[in-house]
Amino acid sequence: MEGRQIMLLTIDIGNTNITLGLHTGDEIGMCWRIATSLERTADEYGLQTVGFVQQAEIGRDAISAVAMASVVPSLTGTFVEMCESYLEQTPLVADAGVKTGVRILYDNPRQVGADRVADAAAVREMYGGPACIVDLGTATTFDAISTEGDYLGGAIAPGIEIAADALFQRAAKLPRVDVIRPPSAIGRTTVHSIQSGLLFGYVGLVEGMVERFRNELGSQMKVIGTGGLADMLARETDVVQIIAPWLTLDGLRIIWKLNQ
Repeated sequence: MEGRQIMLLTIDIGNTNITLGLHTGDEIGMCWRIATSLERTADEYGLQTVGFVQQAEIGRDAISAVAMASVVPSLTGTFVEMCESYLEQTPLVADAGVKTGVRILYDNPRQVGADRVADAAAVREMYGGPACIVDLGTATTFDAISTEGDYLGGAIAPGIEIAADALFQRAAKLPRVDVIRPPSAIGRTTVHSIQSGLLFGYVGLVEGMVERFRNELGSQMKVIGTGGLADMLARETDVVQIIAPWLTLDGLRIIWKLNQ
């Protein structure tokens, strides 16, 4: 592709949301977030992706490379097919055998999700370690990055929305609620009480886990928040120092460059 600026499309396939981003060089431009659906076909995802590309006022043939990570195995092949059919690109899939620049010190490195590896790659290059990545998505995950940029391990808890669904499903008198900030920590209605427990309860979870990680990684540890609910939670606590909503997409850009 000599003489032509590479435009990279990155795709992060999560259990709740799929995020897509366009990169020119090291810059990330437009990004999109859509709901994950196991029922959609490659054609449906393809038409949706082409629509996003047209929204960015570029032709689909301007995309010269694709990198993707998936924690939904049944959709991995769907998106590979979509990329080949609609973008005429075979994507780089962040998986075993792909260079990431991150040394994974988990007992079994294959157990670390591709999104968490991409997050670690982004933090290693963009922010440096030691660091704790707080990812507020389907699950609430905490990932530890060493001073040298190694992935040390982490912690996994149910996500806020999973907790909200569990309350609704398991407690007959409790309603389903939107996860938004209530007027106060002391709820004066059932809805506000649930919202307080969810939002402020997870703030307490994040603050407590960050403190424990800092005790192990040292006082210089950075805290990077990502995921769909990171911005809302970060408004309630000062322990999250950096909000990086598209961290996984930046990590995929870095991984793609390492494999060229």
